[in-house]
Amino acid sequence: MEALVLEQKGVLKIRDIDLPLAVGPDDVKIKIHTVGVCGSDVHYYTHGAIGPFVLREPMVLGHEAAGIVVEVGANVKDFAVGDRVCMEPGVPDLGSRASKLGIYNVDPAVRFWATPPIHGVLAPYVVHPAAFTYKLPERVSFSEGAMVEPFAIGMQAASRARIAPGDVAVVVGCGTIGIMVALAALAGGCSKVFISDFSAPKLAIAGQYPGIIPVNAGEEDFAEVVLRETGNWGADVVFEASGSGKAFETLFDLVRPGGAVVLVGLPVAPVKFDVSSAIAKEARIETVFRYANIFDRALNLIASGKVDLKPLVAETFPFRDSIAAFERAASARPSDIKLQIVMED
Repeated sequence: MEALVLEQKGVLKIRDIDLPLAVGPDDVKIKIHTVGVCGSDVHYYTHGAIGPFVLREPMVLGHEAAGIVVEVGANVKDFAVGDRVCMEPGVPDLGSRASKLGIYNVDPAVRFWATPPIHGVLAPYVVHPAAFTYKLPERVSFSEGAMVEPFAIGMQAASRARIAPGDVAVVVGCGTIGIMVALAALAGGCSKVFISDFSAPKLAIAGQYPGIIPVNAGEEDFAEVVLRETGNWGADVVFEASGSGKAFETLFDLVRPGGAVVLVGLPVAPVKFDVSSAIAKEARIETVFRYANIFDRALNLIASGKVDLKPLVAETFPFRDSIAAFERAASARPSDIKLQIVMED
């Protein structure tokens, strides 16, 4: 099959590659329609590695995807040829201790698309377990289906935060995941969400959503804004979604006593934070790694109309222009939240 292959750091090619397409009894074969360009895909392209995951041989990119079922395995009862679907890209060992505890996202044996050495799905077809495949409701487009994956991260963050109705939240970082976290926090019961960044175009996009209040960190001190708007109390929940080491220096200035700090962004290097400030407020610290048992709920929220992700797509590229899509993503235009690639017949 012709696929978008990351040959090595900084080298992308559209070329033929042999990919496994044998359909097992519990699998479905899916014709790929739309694939989102994720920050992790771009990081492998520009850096060749993310933490311990190092590109050592050519790898197909892409893990945010939606498509159409074209074949079903002998044991599959819930899908039929022609079903429109999205796919959860991480498949764990269902017999592992992590899976039995319901935290299969941290199973060391998980096989996650476009994470070395596992191929991604920027190719015409993929075979995937039916258990990690989800039907798209009629009102959900392929484009929205391909955004269930990043929105599921936001949902995982909101779930870890244990939001109470009426909570005030803040999000540090207004990239794709930051906005997804903000939307999930509102859907989870927050009354309002303050979101900070240095990018005015990204903040303008986030500010289109009722309940999200953008704050330009280059013009205002975020902690001062949060304290002023909360009666000098602080936010009930603070989500760190930037991955910036500098953000950790003042992270606990934002949270109220007894509040929660949820770490979502993945720093590229070890970070330091003020443990004394965290202890003095008895702040609860939670961490997020992908998601577990939440993909279907993320899809349900999108289908309900309560979460509209369509404004986040900056541009859609045909598959033949996939390399251009990645070059643009790597350039980090401030007005781009999500770029997508549509496969061609």
